[in-house]
Amino acid sequence: MTSKNPPMITGLDHLVLTVSDMVTSIAFYRDILGMEALEFEAADGSRRWALAFGAQKINLHPAQTPFTPHAAHPRSGSADLCFLSPTRLDAWAAYFEACGQEVLDGPVQRSGALGPIVSLYIRDPDGNLLEIANQI
Repeated sequence: MTSKNPPMITGLDHLVLTVSDMVTSIAFYRDILGMEALEFEAADGSRRWALAFGAQKINLHPAQTPFTPHAAHPRSGSADLCFLSPTRLDAWAAYFEACGQEVLDGPVQRSGALGPIVSLYIRDPDGNLLEIANQI
């Protein structure tokens, strides 16, 4: 007899971000957000790129030739991601201004996965909405 309870999920290993220009995206996430760009060999032998930060990883897939399998309709600019930071948002805002990066909104209070957060919003080169947040 099969249990009606689903098996347990314990975490998120990585997520995929579809990008229109690999070089531009890597430069933005590395130079503006401080992520580490990693080129790696995938299990199928292909060379791919990822962004690492903390214990997390974002795999980058080119919009023109996404790796299979992929989302039903992979497209750049459709993501909305929230990144946690221990750095105060006023320091982030000053940093973004110095980099010429427009802050769309914030600081504003939001609800995070583990409780209240305060957030700033920017966009990456593809137009994805990026939220930089402090836990309160």
